[in-house]
Amino acid sequence: MSLRRRRAKAAEKPKATVDMTSLIDLTFLLLVTFIVTLPALEQGITIMLPRAKTDQLPTKNNKANVITIDSQKRVYFRDAPITLEVLESTLKDLAAEDPDVPVLIRGDERIDYGAVMDVVKIVYKCKVRKMSLVTVEK
Repeated sequence: MSLRRRRAKAAEKPKATVDMTSLIDLTFLLLVTFIVTLPALEQGITIMLPRAKTDQLPTKNNKANVITIDSQKRVYFRDAPITLEVLESTLKDLAAEDPDVPVLIRGDERIDYGAVMDVVKIVYKCKVRKMSLVTVEK
């Protein structure tokens, strides 16, 4: 066989190719979508946390009960608006089931100390053993 025939036979074989352009575009689109939406999923209510050095936050199966107080002194429990009276009854029920239920209090740094202490008093009144004030690392 001559060299020319060998090249002709090699050229006749079908070659399998995959156009990667659309797959790369799709991957980039998904990456951008997750980067944009992840912070919104992590914190439902936007507040400015005070800065302080913190220890490990108490979590039980990564499902802590988060109480948030925003800059207008509105109280949220698990990202849902709640009154202090309803919060007290909810925490009493949770503490009756499990006294070691973790509670995290997130307070906006622009509110006065008394608004956060009102929530802390309710947590103590409900006999919750594990409570932490959430801050931003210095």
